[in-house]
Amino acid sequence: MPDRSYWVETLGCPKNQVDSDKLHGRLVADGLAEAPDAAAADVVVVNTCAFIDEARQESIDTILGLADERREGSRLVVTGCLAERYGAELAAELPEVDAVVGFGHSLLAPDSPPAGGSVPVLLRPRVGALDGAAAPAVPDFDLLNLPRPPATAPWAYVKVAEGCDRACGFCAIPSFRGPQRSRAAASILAEVDQLGAQEIVLVAQDLASYGRDQGVGERGLVPLIAEVAARVERVRLLYLYPSDLTDALVDAICASGVPYFDLSLQHVSRPLLRRMRRWGDGDRFLARIADIRGREADAALRSNFIVGYPGETEEDHDALLRFVEEAELDWCGFFSYSREDGTYAADLDGTVDPGLVAERLAELRDVQDATTERRRAALVGREVEVLVDEPGVGRTHREAPEIDGVVNVADDLPVGRIASLTVTGSAGPDLDAA
Repeated sequence: MPDRSYWVETLGCPKNQVDSDKLHGRLVADGLAEAPDAAAADVVVVNTCAFIDEARQESIDTILGLADERREGSRLVVTGCLAERYGAELAAELPEVDAVVGFGHSLLAPDSPPAGGSVPVLLRPRVGALDGAAAPAVPDFDLLNLPRPPATAPWAYVKVAEGCDRACGFCAIPSFRGPQRSRAAASILAEVDQLGAQEIVLVAQDLASYGRDQGVGERGLVPLIAEVAARVERVRLLYLYPSDLTDALVDAICASGVPYFDLSLQHVSRPLLRRMRRWGDGDRFLARIADIRGREADAALRSNFIVGYPGETEEDHDALLRFVEEAELDWCGFFSYSREDGTYAADLDGTVDPGLVAERLAELRDVQDATTERRRAALVGREVEVLVDEPGVGRTHREAPEIDGVVNVADDLPVGRIASLTVTGSAGPDLDAA
């Protein structure tokens, strides 16, 4: 039996959760067992997020909190996006941390016995953190294709590619995740089979470009959807760039039985989108949404928008407000612009006053909350197919896990069952069904 233990704390997006699942598998393979909590672990790993200021602050706060919580003699390892992007700064400014770990390096030194009962860590350690340990110059394993444990819920995220080839003005992800690198379909399907979940949620930074890396190759998402759908009850897609939402892709999503479209729109003002180095405009987006609903009346749509991007005018904001009213999206997130060092937008003029950004966010959220509540109430009396995620809680095709509302069901419905139920009530984003 393993006599060493670990704890992984995960922050950020679903793609980070996949990375953590694979780290779980790696640590178990290295002879560790999962601890009941961070305070009991020999190794505490924090998988961080660095997407925007708020995410970075949450990551720092979590690191410091776990530094206080961990037991004496344990090791604290920081990995993930924050470690990759600000590794040297973290190592210098956080003496509480034993190692700052870049992507794809071992968390353990398998040839070095634990000193004093502690677990040695060698991923980009701070100088002097481990005597004689040198950080690997290149990754020593492929995180993207690592095996992972079976799913612990009826659903699971599966990452089909790493990195991104786009150059959106606000986004720093390509600078530390690198260019897009798609997995082989066989590797993805093997992972799907191994997970044993009823619902698979495919994720990537630029999902619709799967298979076409650095402008070379053929997009392979449409056949992949069909192959995954043949293996599981549900396949769901997150993060679709609108210019790549072809007729064939729309039809494939509808045919999968989960007509859920998560469209990465970011704004609707054409001039502002060009400043963002993005494609499209509100009219094109509305036409595509109408086309999707024409093909599948039960389609659910989600998007996200940035508010306060440099140069956003009152006219731009009004255009977005009108779009949100007209589009009647089922779900929508609004985020204030976060300046990211090294991005195109970092040096743009036209900074929007934070107070004005807050006002614009409140306006948009009020409109969307009313729309979501209205669309949810319209489902009362409808028969729906609900996947039970946990006792008393499930989801139809309209709700992505951990992101959207839920369906409250009877506590005695077995977890993992897909049940035909009737919606009996709604409360904001959530439904009741029996």
